[in-house]
Amino acid sequence: MLIPSIDLMGGKIVQLVQGRQKALEFDNFQEWVDRFSKYPLIQLIDLDAAMGNGHNADLVREFARQLPCQVGGGIRSLEAAQATLGLGARRVILGSSLISKGAINSGFAQQMADEFGPGKLVFAVDSRGGRVAIKGWQETTDISPLEMMRALEPFCSAFLYTHIDTEGLLQGIPFDTVRELRNATSRELIAAGGIRTQEEIDTLHAIGVDAVVGMAIYQGLLPV
Repeated sequence: MLIPSIDLMGGKIVQLVQGRQKALEFDNFQEWVDRFSKYPLIQLIDLDAAMGNGHNADLVREFARQLPCQVGGGIRSLEAAQATLGLGARRVILGSSLISKGAINSGFAQQMADEFGPGKLVFAVDSRGGRVAIKGWQETTDISPLEMMRALEPFCSAFLYTHIDTEGLLQGIPFDTVRELRNATSRELIAAGGIRTQEEIDTLHAIGVDAVVGMAIYQGLLPV
């Protein structure tokens, strides 16, 4: 399944390269809502909230009102998750809050699952150089994606794996890495990071992995 991605920064839709350099920005919101309306799931990320630079809650509410969204960015507490679900999110994406002092925070994951149920939770596993990155990809831990997924599997319905090394570069995602992660969990697995062709999406689908795509869509390489 293709899951279109909407990343928000400074009140606009943006696309960043490897989470750092802004490559594209748009403010024609309704056009993208209309184009994405046929998809069963949209990924909506508040990059400002993820990086601790304010938030785009009004835009999140508007997109989530019109589209079925899983929403992430800066959700690091029960209250923040509840507020995001209150904006209309179908599921919330947690990332940085699952790591505490360099270790996997299974206690927090269980607390969230007890409060909302695993079905409302997607756990982000963002990898740079084979290690999990947090805080808007600004800090890299010593934890491997496999280690994180194995520890947290009981508490979520899906894992979102982003391969930061290829994210935004339109050079494809490493299938060997994705296959290894697919074999490591029974949960839904969603992959992101450099996907640019329908062939890649079909290959991921064949191994039971959904594909989040941003840059290829916004550059017109993948029709939606």
